[in-house]
Amino acid sequence: MTRPTIRGISPFFIVRDVRVSLSFYRDRLGFDITFVGPEGDPFFGIVCRDGAMIMLKAVEAAPVPNPTRDPAARWDAYLDVPDPDALAAEYRSRGVQFSEALKDTHDGLRGFELKDADGYVLFFGRPLQPPHLPCDQ
Repeated sequence: MTRPTIRGISPFFIVRDVRVSLSFYRDRLGFDITFVGPEGDPFFGIVCRDGAMIMLKAVEAAPVPNPTRDPAARWDAYLDVPDPDALAAEYRSRGVQFSEALKDTHDGLRGFELKDADGYVLFFGRPLQPPHLPCDQ
């Protein structure tokens, strides 16, 4: 019997202004906008880059990034990046500010952090120790 496949998981962020958030992910981080709705006065959108997808929605509630609730929960999303050095260089060329510079972390990862337009903290990186196998292998 073939094991059923799960193709991914996507964070769902509450945002202040979906248009501002979509622009940040597209213009600063190189994501593609794959959905915006409803037409005319959008409050929901989806951005994708390679295997990463993030859903963004403006609702009555304010954004509450993890670190604002508990500093020990500093990331809202971990993005698995085989070459964080190359991605960091791309983002620096776009003028993106990192909240934590590219480095080897004390917990065995190599990567960097940044905050999006609503303060959500994204970590882009990979484990230091090989073999690094994606979940689908």
